[in-house]
Amino acid sequence: MAEPSTIARPYAEAAFKLADEQGELAQWSTSLADLSAVAADGRIGRAIRDPNLSAAKLAGLIIAILAGRLSGEAENFVRLLAENGRLDVVGEIRAQFEALRNEREGVIEAEIVSAFELDAAQVADLVAGLERKMGRSVKARVSLDRELLGGVKVVLGDKVIDGSVRAQLGALEQALKA
Repeated sequence: MAEPSTIARPYAEAAFKLADEQGELAQWSTSLADLSAVAADGRIGRAIRDPNLSAAKLAGLIIAILAGRLSGEAENFVRLLAENGRLDVVGEIRAQFEALRNEREGVIEAEIVSAFELDAAQVADLVAGLERKMGRSVKARVSLDRELLGGVKVVLGDKVIDGSVRAQLGALEQALKA
């Protein structure tokens, strides 16, 4: 069986191409976020996996839930996904669409994990420093992990900057063992 990322790729690329040609990247991002949230609901997930529910009815159900929030093209996209049995990978389609959008707009996503709550000014300073270092705009998500003990860990794509106390203690332990 193919990986969800492999299945989702052509749909994400097609949606991105259409959105980009129409200058509607932000609208498609919102539509895919809404669609992903609906598909992630347990009841809708059961409906997606129900072999007795036709593709047309499934698409109609999802479009009705998102009434007024999808463009005509986005509704057609839902119908296409339903007909091809691909509504189960809509979360991955959204993730790949966002990666394409970020690349086009020169944005890199950063996950900032902190041992303690960061205020808005601290996050802004951290983001500004990351933008200077990366030479790109940074879109940050902040989360807490008390196990870090102190400091922050930043994940930028496949790059990790670990300034946590836990990492520093681990490095010190390795140095003492050597």
